[in-house]
Amino acid sequence: MPRHYDLCARVQNGFAARLRRIAVPDTKMNLAISNVLYKEGFIASVNRGDHVQPDTTYVPTTPDNIATRRLWLELKYNNDEPVLKKMSAVSKPSKKIVMKVEELQNLAAGNRSQFIKGLQPGEIAILTTNYGVLELRDALEKGAGGEVLCRAI
Repeated sequence: MPRHYDLCARVQNGFAARLRRIAVPDTKMNLAISNVLYKEGFIASVNRGDHVQPDTTYVPTTPDNIATRRLWLELKYNNDEPVLKKMSAVSKPSKKIVMKVEELQNLAAGNRSQFIKGLQPGEIAILTTNYGVLELRDALEKGAGGEVLCRAI
């Protein structure tokens, strides 16, 4: 089952290869992380499609077509330079990184928390919380801790 670290690698590699669009498995987690990246301005759009191309009209996901469904992420560039410089997984299967609100506040302030380096200006962290998948600042506004999935700058 593809997880968030697979999405991080695919997005990072897509930008490194200067691709216009990439396809990732259509899962709830990938959709939630992609929506955060879109909201934060790192990608231009998120569309559903099949393994060949994005859909031009709505196609529902059914048991018959679920294996071929993909999320198509349109990557964003500014003067031919990738908007997203680096995306990396923080929490991994071998080491889940769960933080309380106080630890997340340290991270947001640029200070080390647990063994994770603080966020730099312009960098975001994506977490899964009781409120769903959120960016670090949104999680802090809601007073929610959670698992730190990935970071992007």
